[in-house]
Amino acid sequence: MDITIHSTFLPHTDPEASVAFYRDVLDFEIRKDVAYGGMRWVTIGPKGQPGTSIVLYPPNATPGVTDEEKRTIAEMMAKGTFAMLLLGAKDLDATFQRLQDGDAEIVQEPTDQPYGVRDLGVRDPAGNMIRIQQLG
Repeated sequence: MDITIHSTFLPHTDPEASVAFYRDVLDFEIRKDVAYGGMRWVTIGPKGQPGTSIVLYPPNATPGVTDEEKRTIAEMMAKGTFAMLLLGAKDLDATFQRLQDGDAEIVQEPTDQPYGVRDLGVRDPAGNMIRIQQLG
């Protein structure tokens, strides 16, 4: 089989803040920006990797989600426990400096983890946890 990861979804609470974070701080490119019904879906991805995308979506647009579930999702997003993304960087220290310069919410500075990786933790404007590992 030839299966790849094409895209994944992360919720956003403020499309402008999310675009600024992913485009200006992480240096991702904006691939699509679709407005519908007063909401926005923004597809982003790392430059040079056109086959891998992240769709930033409004969580309230999920069909079949009750009002109680929407409240729970909002609470989990605020705590950073609803969604997570794991990225990799060739130069973790330079990435950390860029995050600091961009006033990102740092959760953990670059750290050698006991399970064999060196990584850092940051939250995007919607509260999604992003871990970035040192590659190679």
